[in-house]
Amino acid sequence: MAFVKRFLEPPGMSFFLFGPRGSGKNLWTRQRFPGAVFIDLLSPGELRLYGGFPEQLTELLRGEMERRQSQDLTVVIDEIQKIPELLCVVHQMIVNHPSLCFVLTGSSARRLRRGGVDLLAGRAALCHMHPFMAAELGEAFDLEEALRLGMLPVVQASRNGQKSLSSFVGTYLEEEVRQEGLVRNIGAFARFLEVAALAHGTIPNHASIARDCGVSAPTVAAYFTILEDLLLSYNLPAFSFRPGRPLITRTKFYLCDTGLYQNLRHQPLDDGGGYGNPSGMALEGLVGQHLRAWCDLSEGKNRLYHWRTRSGVKVDFVLAGREGLWAFEVKHGKVFRPEYLKNLKIFGQDYPEARLCLLYRGQERLRVGNVSCIPCNEFLRGLRPNRIDPS
Repeated sequence: MAFVKRFLEPPGMSFFLFGPRGSGKNLWTRQRFPGAVFIDLLSPGELRLYGGFPEQLTELLRGEMERRQSQDLTVVIDEIQKIPELLCVVHQMIVNHPSLCFVLTGSSARRLRRGGVDLLAGRAALCHMHPFMAAELGEAFDLEEALRLGMLPVVQASRNGQKSLSSFVGTYLEEEVRQEGLVRNIGAFARFLEVAALAHGTIPNHASIARDCGVSAPTVAAYFTILEDLLLSYNLPAFSFRPGRPLITRTKFYLCDTGLYQNLRHQPLDDGGGYGNPSGMALEGLVGQHLRAWCDLSEGKNRLYHWRTRSGVKVDFVLAGREGLWAFEVKHGKVFRPEYLKNLKIFGQDYPEARLCLLYRGQERLRVGNVSCIPCNEFLRGLRPNRIDPS
């Protein structure tokens, strides 16, 4: 496919760029920093060199500064989590040469959690590369295709998207999980992935999943942490500010991309419209990954939540930040039904300042009371950083 311009903009200082494999980090850095010094730690030669002698980075950059007769260098280190020890060298170089700009990409935060990112706190920003947003693809965005294959650039660019998705999962199992020794039993973890996919968009029950996988509940909890560390999933916190009624405060679990959810389930999406069916959960996940990307790409402190009362009333997504308070309910139905608005109206009673939106598969934009009912395809195409107003 043709090069797709991403919404992500460099922060104007050294920064970490985290994102799952296949999200386009390498292509983006090479397009945005064509004159940079590139170090690819997926290369066995460079991995051996810098793994054994991290100080070689200092010698390389001193040589580059001398050759170019300038200290204004951009240095891209791909998959920095492979050699966390390099961060000490990076920190020293930033201190001694403030005009250096480091771009440190990673597809796993696991090995960097123990102080690696904190080491550069204040000297390096934190950015995320997400799957494509619909507005980035423009006219090339196809909702049905997105629900089937997801929005990962590596899949979108493939001639065989389904095969690419399967390879994507295999790559993580082999290169990240097995090679890094993250789990003792790779077979049990592979079974867990399939069962965990069924928990997409829900508050997972670790004990139940443990029974299905034949492992202990603590092992399942550790597996979920590995998924999050590998940037394959995220947990959505509960919105519990100014509670007007008893609330559920546990987090919801989502895979990072709808295509990954579809692939791991090993079942085709159905045409049903009810909450909890595969098609409905795929659509909910697609909206969720867009809103999550919007939060990271927009200015201001924006946070995404879910809302659920102990009596079972729930709203899929609550967005709080610079643009105010928004509540989104996602329905797969193609025909508007008044009952779709029930939960949003209850949320609106507790938070009258919130803007309420129903996203559904229909074609008509409606205004029912204080709720905007918007075709999901239209909403996703119009969602851009710093602009969420669907009116």
